[in-house]
Amino acid sequence: MTPGTIHGVGLGPGSQDLMSVRADRLIRGATHVAYFRKKGRRGHARSIVEGLLAPDAIEIPLEYPVTTEIPFDDPLYNELLAAFYENSVAQLREIAEAGCDAVVLCEGDPFFYGSFMHLYTRLQGRVPVAVVPGITGMSAAWTATGQPVTWGDDIMTVLMGTLPEAMLVEHIARTDALVVMKIGRNLAKLQRALAEAGREQEAWLIEYAAMPQQRIRPFREVGDSVPYFSIVVIHGNGRRP
Repeated sequence: MTPGTIHGVGLGPGSQDLMSVRADRLIRGATHVAYFRKKGRRGHARSIVEGLLAPDAIEIPLEYPVTTEIPFDDPLYNELLAAFYENSVAQLREIAEAGCDAVVLCEGDPFFYGSFMHLYTRLQGRVPVAVVPGITGMSAAWTATGQPVTWGDDIMTVLMGTLPEAMLVEHIARTDALVVMKIGRNLAKLQRALAEAGREQEAWLIEYAAMPQQRIRPFREVGDSVPYFSIVVIHGNGRRP
């Protein structure tokens, strides 16, 4: 039997009309649809495709065993997630080896800090696997500000708020354009790092980019908490004609 293909499909930042034609076609025609979610939640990826799935599509929720309950540098964190990914791969392999295709819904782009990457590396060489790129959340965020993010020879840096504070300061200070993701509980650390690097006044906070509740404001106006879907942007100001 010819095995089916596992498709990692990028959904873009959160709006159906920002998905690619290929993503839309695969999702509408899928017989099996998998998506990541936190236990007890519907899952953001599943919410994005509401109304697109075939009535008889088989849904496969992949529920994280842990998210922020324990530190990510705790050995147990990696142990639990590794087992979770192996179990998810086993479910997808069973579908593909039965000759069926499956779509794995991926927020943003599947190859950009996404969970699908951990399935992709484990599926390679076992069953066919393909990837459909998507618009990243950071692209939606800088577009929402109404300003170009890079000019000419500008260097753009993407940082995770989970990095050590000293490393944040170092990279923020020396880059031209900047994107910071995974802010959440790291907000206070990021506030200090931007201030120390002397760039707090240049920073913008974009909440829920490309979603109905989108909000843009100067970072200096941020209080002591931000929503999960938040990105910080500093625009480059490099060479231009």
